[in-house]
Amino acid sequence: ENSLQKTSICSSVKSSDIFVSPYALNLSSFTKLIRRLQTKHPGFSRGEIVGAVQEVRRMNKGVLSGLAISSIEEKASAIL
Repeated sequence: ENSLQKTSICSSVKSSDIFVSPYALNLSSFTKLIRRLQTKHPGFSRGEIVGAVQEVRRMNKGVLSGLAISSIEEKASAIL
């Protein structure tokens, strides 16, 4: 019963805070990018970091594909 309650709580997290289109970046690359940015910018929340990555995507005509992870990291860092 407790595990069901924990699952319910976890599933109530707003997915819009962490969602990135599967066409923009594969999940392992996205996770790696977010971890690198969290290490580089520990004062920012995950939501703020994801927001910066989304801004990079917006500035790149709505896509991240074709950009190197290091390039996305650099641009997101400039936004942060």
